[in-house]
Order: sequence, then C-alpha cells, then structure tokens
Amino acid sequence: MRSKHLAAEKKASGSRYTALRSRRLPASALLDKRAVLAAIVLAAAIILMVLFSAGIGTMRIHPLDVLKVFAGQGQEVHKTVVFQFRLPRIALSLLVGASLAASGAIVQGMIRNPLASPDLVGITNGAAVAATSLIALTGGAASVRWLPLAAICGAAAAALLIYVLAWKRGVTPLRLVLVGIGLSSALSAITSVMVIASPLRIAGQALVWLTGSVYGAAWSGVLTLLPWTAAGLALAFVLARQVSAQQLGDDIAVGLGSRLQLQRLALLALSVALAGSAVALAGGIAFIGLMAPHMARRLVGPAFGAALPVAALCGGLLMLAADLAARTVFMPTEIPAGVFTAAIGAPFFIYLLRRRRSSP
Repeated sequence: MRSKHLAAEKKASGSRYTALRSRRLPASALLDKRAVLAAIVLAAAIILMVLFSAGIGTMRIHPLDVLKVFAGQGQEVHKTVVFQFRLPRIALSLLVGASLAASGAIVQGMIRNPLASPDLVGITNGAAVAATSLIALTGGAASVRWLPLAAICGAAAAALLIYVLAWKRGVTPLRLVLVGIGLSSALSAITSVMVIASPLRIAGQALVWLTGSVYGAAWSGVLTLLPWTAAGLALAFVLARQVSAQQLGDDIAVGLGSRLQLQRLALLALSVALAGSAVALAGGIAFIGLMAPHMARRLVGPAFGAALPVAALCGGLLMLAADLAARTVFMPTEIPAGVFTAAIGAPFFIYLLRRRRSSP
C-alpha cells in the first residue's frame, strides 16, 4: 500500500514539470506547471483589479467604460482621467510591489530566514536616509529622476556597511540579519532627526514619503522605475539557481561549486537595486517584501525559480490593493498606502514569529 502511495506521489511530482530544451543552445530548464497556473490566475486578478481601480475615484467610471477607454473608444473626459491620473498610479503601484516582492524573495532565500525583508534588515532605511537627505537639501524640489539614484546609493551604502560589519572570515546569514536589524534602527533614528530638524513644509513632505504613497504618480516616474524593475527581475531569474543552492545551506552550496561569498554579494546588490528604486518613487512601503514571498511559497512551493515570478505578481497585487484602499476607504481624504500595508504586515509578522517559536 505504501509503495503504491509513493509511486502515485512520484507520478504527480513528475507530471508537475515539463523539460524545456534548446536545440541551438546548450541550455535546459524545467517548467513548473503549478507556477504557470498560479501566475495566470494572479495576472487575471491584477487585470480585474486594474479595471476596477481605474474606475474608482471622485469620478466613477464603469468597468465597461474603462475597457472602451483602453480600446480608444471612450469619452474624452474618461480618457483624460484614466490615462493622465489613474493609470500612472496603477502602473507605478504594480512596479513598486513587484520590485519589493522580488527583493524580499532574494533576501529570504539568501539569508534562509522567512522573517527577513529589505525593510527589516536596513536596506530600505538606507534608501530612506538618502532620499530624505535629498528632499531636505533641495527644499522639497528634488527631481523624480534623481530620487532613485539617491535612494539606491543610500541602500547600497547601508548594504555595504551591513556586509562589512557582518564579515568574519565570510558572511553568515545569522550575522547578516542581526547586523541588519541593528543598523536599521540606527538609520531610522537618523531619518527621524532629519525630519524633526527640517522646516515644517519639508518635514510634512518627508513624513508622507516615509509612510509610503504613490500619490501624484506620473508617467515620468513609471518610466524611471520600469528599467530598474525589468532588469532586476531578469537578473534574479539568471541567479535563481544560486539562490536555490544557498537555500540548502553554505556547506552544500560550496559542495555544488558555488562561489558563495561572491554570489551572496551579487544577490545583496541586486536586492538593493530593486528595493532602492522602488522606495525612491513610493517611499517607505513596509512589509510587501515580507508578505509576497510567503504567499508565493504557499502557492508553488519553496523553489526560488518558481516562486520568484509568483512573488512579483503577489507584490504587485498587494500594492495595487493597498493603493486602492488608500484612495477609497476614507474618501475624499486620502491615506498613504504604506499605512494599509503596515496594518496587514505587522500582524502577519507576529504570526510568522509565533509560528517559528512553536515549530519544533
């Protein structure tokens, strides 16, 4: 009876994957059918959410009229509202959510800690310090094109400092997490001091930015973030096997031929680029980098190559839902989207912490 059960499990596992081979290139890959199905369902949910979100606001537009606008047949006033005001915000939300989710997936896979995320280990706070400094130094007139560069530089500086402080004949995941949490608190204190010392107008602008919001999003911001997100996701796919090897442990990864410390540094830099660019344009959106990878692993399992695209879609959907709630729950007053992600993410973090304590 047991042999029949094992044979059935093996057959089901084998039917889940399809081998992809190239006749021209010496390359092959396994296509996870479960991950493809999950990605299709999430993409469909995002499309429905986009149609719904594009029609919600001070001016209500029926989803069918939104479809007409996308087809170029809607009313001119509807086209103006959708294309100039709502669609840039929707697109930026999707890119920010996908970037933060991918960054969180990389950090969790590299550190082998499901409680890790860019905003908890100091990467996001490093970006926040740099972006807040730019806002304060320019009197709130910082160009949207310079904010990503400043935030990425701040995130990179924080990541480099974490890496140096955690180095002791190599970097272990535990030291990386502990140093990151300590540095995150210090950077948060520096940001608070800068906000308090700034004039009232700049302090208000910085506080809204630190909470996290895509209010006032424009196509310029979308086009600024799009290359960072696309390049970061592509590189994450290329490095998927290295992350999967590190998830097995340092000794096994080295035994498989991984250049562990070099790959860990490259993965940290990639996480910095994704999180820093997203934080620059949306502010301190918290917990998406923590929640989305967990949702992906629940849907498709722990394999990084399968979980990464699903995590990116989950992150985009979470951010889109948070921004929709921010615009509509207390209408006409608008709440920063980061308030809603924190309201969901903080209890989720406590749940994960309690579950890890109770597990053997």
